[in-house]
Amino acid sequence: MGSSLSQLALNLGVATVMVALTTLTHFFGLLVLTRLMSGVHGRLRPHEAAWRQAGMILLVVFGIFALHTAEVWSYAVLYRLLGEFTTFEPALYFSTVSFSTLGLGDLTLGANWRLLGAIEAVNGLVLIAWSTAFLMSVTARLRLLEHEWLERPDDGRR
Repeated sequence: MGSSLSQLALNLGVATVMVALTTLTHFFGLLVLTRLMSGVHGRLRPHEAAWRQAGMILLVVFGIFALHTAEVWSYAVLYRLLGEFTTFEPALYFSTVSFSTLGLGDLTLGANWRLLGAIEAVNGLVLIAWSTAFLMSVTARLRLLEHEWLERPDDGRR
């Protein structure tokens, strides 16, 4: 019983560190994306900004994808360090399936670390939801420029 409690405590401790690490990675990554966008946003003009708006959305999408990639890889590295997988590819595959909550079940962690895999899934769900909210917020903000353009009085120039 003492051994299982200590393994549980170890699982929860390692999971807490990983959740903190990935959350901080995500926070600072979104902060960098926000700073990059604020530099471009000041140059956006409603009547001439369609390509810049598209570029900004693509920047956000690729930036978010890069963040999730880093977060998935951090779990994969951990699984290798814990000896759960003998090579990196299955560790990365398992981490991707867990983080995305796909949960195929063709690869699993050993009994000692299976709670960590479940917590990665919850962590991934929260971070993906956060990313979705961020992307929707950016898109909504850019749509304001479109509405300004649509509502702009016609001055004869087109």
